[in-house]
Amino acid sequence: MTIEGNKDEADRCIEIAQNAFSAGNAEKAERFLLKAERLYPTARAKELLARVRAAGSTGNVPKRTPPSSPSAEDIRRRKTPTHQAPQREYTSEQQEAVRRVKTKCKDYYEVLGVTKEATDSDIKKAYKKLALQLHPDKNHAPGAAEAFKAIGNAAAILTDPEKRKQYDLRGEEPSHATHTHHQYYARGFESDLTAEELFNMFFGAAAFPGGGPTVYARRRAREPEPRDSHAGVVQLLPVLVLVLLSMMSGFFISEPVYSLSPSPKYPVPRETVNLKVPYYVKENFHTDYQGSLRRLEMAIEEEYLVGLKHACQRERNYRDSVAWKARNFGDSRHSADAQRLRMPSCEKLQQYQR
Repeated sequence: MTIEGNKDEADRCIEIAQNAFSAGNAEKAERFLLKAERLYPTARAKELLARVRAAGSTGNVPKRTPPSSPSAEDIRRRKTPTHQAPQREYTSEQQEAVRRVKTKCKDYYEVLGVTKEATDSDIKKAYKKLALQLHPDKNHAPGAAEAFKAIGNAAAILTDPEKRKQYDLRGEEPSHATHTHHQYYARGFESDLTAEELFNMFFGAAAFPGGGPTVYARRRAREPEPRDSHAGVVQLLPVLVLVLLSMMSGFFISEPVYSLSPSPKYPVPRETVNLKVPYYVKENFHTDYQGSLRRLEMAIEEEYLVGLKHACQRERNYRDSVAWKARNFGDSRHSADAQRLRMPSCEKLQQYQR
């Protein structure tokens, strides 16, 4: 929450305190005035707090309005519906921890409070300390969720040797850059793990028993919303159109000339002249195909190489994820297994690129 946001919230607390004091509830008035002082100290709150405490000590608290004659303020409040959820308390230390991460840190090292020479163990210790301090189930200060996500992303990047190396090569942020809520520490270096997944890896899923449901799960089922029958029909229309188009396409689009894998429809094996890529055609290919064989094989080779590149990238991602988990859990056996993982698609791609 910004300073202006704190001031608005403090003014609202003062108004609630004034109404409570007028109704004879000095305890409630004092509680909201203390909260206003924490959010944004003002002379107005201090003066009213002194009056409330003085009235409480002398017993001169205004009498509550009898139920039979409600005040105009009571009538106004009854007519005005309130749908705001009750606010949860937080300490000034929790608020300062959130403010430090959101406004005072220009890179991942400052987010975790470590130097650039910090070891992997130093980074993990710093993360554990901050994670327990900033987790939204424990810290209810405004902005705690964003700060918690920031330290999680910082720890995930800096504990991965390759990503940390790439991050360090980017250099420092220019001194004239303007800080907004999109901080420098999120500049294109996003972890594959969510903040909550990383937290659960370090502490387990039940680190805060009884805490509310977290909002950081990457994939989360949502409760179905009630829909009327007309809305359902309208939403099904695009699907029905696609089904009809796919049925009609059979009348206008001819079957492929080749396949990269054998099947009863494509049983005859062939290979391209240039890269020797295997492909399969129908039995009547020699008599029915009238196009340019050279162009056809160029298209076959392009499709084959694109498929290899995608498969190679999936193999690398899997190996990197296994290696990352092994490093973070100190499992040398799984780390060695990750290094021994074969990547057949990458090996084939290298052969064609020589």
